Amino acid sequence: MTARRHTDMHVAVIGGGVVGATTTLELARRGTDVTLFDAGDVADGASGRAAGICYDAFADSIDADIAREALSAFRKRGSLTACPYVWLTREGDDRNAEAMAEHVPRMQEQGLDVEFIDPADLESRWPQLRVDDVERAAIAHDAGFVETSNYTRETAQFAVAAGANLRTKTRASLDSSGRVDGEEYDAVVVAAGAHTADLLEAAGYPVPVKAYRVQAYLSTKTALANVVPMLYDATGSYYLRPRNGRLFVGDGTVPEEHDPSDWKQTADEWFVENCAAYLETALGKSVGEHRSWAGLCTATPDGNPLVGERAPGIYVAAGFQGHGFMRAPAIGKRLAAEVLGGDGIDAFDPTRFDGDETFDIVEGMSLEE
Repeated sequence: MTARRHTDMHVAVIGGGVVGATTTLELARRGTDVTLFDAGDVADGASGRAAGICYDAFADSIDADIAREALSAFRKRGSLTACPYVWLTREGDDRNAEAMAEHVPRMQEQGLDVEFIDPADLESRWPQLRVDDVERAAIAHDAGFVETSNYTRETAQFAVAAGANLRTKTRASLDSSGRVDGEEYDAVVVAAGAHTADLLEAAGYPVPVKAYRVQAYLSTKTALANVVPMLYDATGSYYLRPRNGRLFVGDGTVPEEHDPSDWKQTADEWFVENCAAYLETALGKSVGEHRSWAGLCTATPDGNPLVGERAPGIYVAAGFQGHGFMRAPAIGKRLAAEVLGGDGIDAFDPTRFDGDETFDIVEGMSLEE
């Protein structure tokens, strides 16, 4: 692959999810000749099934900086619906309560608009929440949600308007020379979600990324959707947020590796039943099911994503543990800059692993680091 000025570079991006679409947009805006490939349509995969919860409440400085940058981009686009993000633990959950006690001060030291909130104050602000057994709670004021499919498709449209080429319904292949479907490129970005590991393995560039199932539940219409915050119950390991007059509930993680070409896309019966219990716990009343589904997330050995150059001219963006959408505007911008010769994100450097590591999948929504 020959180094060129970025205005002359020929770049392929494989994967029409939000990270791939954002990277394509950022490259196109810089005058790069870039083509975005997707096996289906834009936002067909994880990006279209994601919760769209966005916040900056991270104790780690790198994660917090990226989240702040992403939130700013969502606001600039006009895509973010402001909504506070509350997370809490319930009585008897000492482990998560201790984690909150450690993490919230670290967030505050970074200047994040985060604070503890007493259960009584939580109930006063949102009387619909059940707080009688809440042990500890915190609130991130700089938060909101985004409609994920719309945002991802809009990003791809902006990329095309900026000069990018879009090839949907094209199952791209990558070889060891960096050719995509036999065509030479100066750089290739693989941001194909659960299919990323297989694509890179076939080209001889293995990465330790495993796909795992997560599940989501959308309730019937309810007035409660207008009067509750975004919520993460660390004790129950579920989250909820308002969505078009309904309540979107997750997580339903199945911590087992799944074949990204052969997996169950409908929600499990146990998860649907659990969601009714989750809503009973959170709100003191159940809300019926409108529909439910499953999606695939990707995990890495240390819980941090792989973002950057895997081999000369071959870049990767994967392993976001369910936090990919909320960080996508910043990740895509930084990855595009690296492709064009800028610095990468050291903590996310994919070469920190050999690619053949064995590891257990750990739930992405967790107070543990």
